[in-house]
Amino acid sequence: MAELSRGVRLGVDVGQVRVGVARSDPHGILATPLVTLARDLTAAPDAVPTDIAELVRLAAEHEAVEIVVGLPVNLAGKHGPAAANVSAYADRLAHVMGPIPVTLTDERMSTVVASRRLAERGVRGKRQRAVVDQAAAVEILQSWLDAQRRRTQ
Repeated sequence: MAELSRGVRLGVDVGQVRVGVARSDPHGILATPLVTLARDLTAAPDAVPTDIAELVRLAAEHEAVEIVVGLPVNLAGKHGPAAANVSAYADRLAHVMGPIPVTLTDERMSTVVASRRLAERGVRGKRQRAVVDQAAAVEILQSWLDAQRRRTQ
């Protein structure tokens, strides 16, 4: 099996209102929170929404080699309306991201896990809502990185 190529990956948790972003180290071992972006739902269909433009800027700033977007598959493994929404978002992102690949990965339960971990650390209420999207992006990216490492061992 080929080893995971070196380089920073960005993990993206697409929500209705916010987009959580995490980044990995260049070795693909650890995901850390980066930023939460407000979804730009007012952009014209032919315009680039500000959140997607900011993801492109972050990818350039961090010299990302791949963008990993969490796909919300329901517990039965089916793709519902949320998955369709995220797939459309990922397509739009891939369109403006240029040569950097955008990969979809199963993110079942990432927000639930992130909320639970934050609560265990005493982060609740408004403070939790402010960072849960970034924490979910960390969960998405970390589980993807771990899966890639398992495949290459």
